[in-house]
Amino acid sequence: MSGKPPAQGDVATNRRARHKFEQLEKFEAGVVLTGSEVKSLRGGKAQINEAYAVIEKGELWMRGAHIPPYEHAGEQNHEPDRARKLLLHRREIERLVGKTAEKGLTLVPTRIYFKGSNAKVELALAKGKEGRDRRRDIRDRDVRREVERDFRQKLK
Repeated sequence: MSGKPPAQGDVATNRRARHKFEQLEKFEAGVVLTGSEVKSLRGGKAQINEAYAVIEKGELWMRGAHIPPYEHAGEQNHEPDRARKLLLHRREIERLVGKTAEKGLTLVPTRIYFKGSNAKVELALAKGKEGRDRRRDIRDRDVRREVERDFRQKLK
């Protein structure tokens, strides 16, 4: 991973998702993992920058996530880039089927973390940003910083 380390308690974060997508709604899903995957996650090793979620035959799957093999697993190691099943309630999945059918909406994993002893994935229902949207966000952020800087100067 490059850049900033994940937040406290996070195993992996997808910081680029905030820049590429407008996040409309967030969901928390469980992940079906093998033992060596859990050990590797506990070591803080995972990458979800290219990950996405799809709904197939009424089940939610995460693809493109990379969990490297655990060094001490030997022959019982896992496939690093395999599809992983995500666990949500049936009515939540059915609702997501309808929403992802809308034009331009997708499911993007934004972070992997542990909640107690269970690994969880935070999914965002998101709409892709176009280049002009990203530029507008950068311009708005710069203006906001400038206003805050001027405000702090006036307080001194």
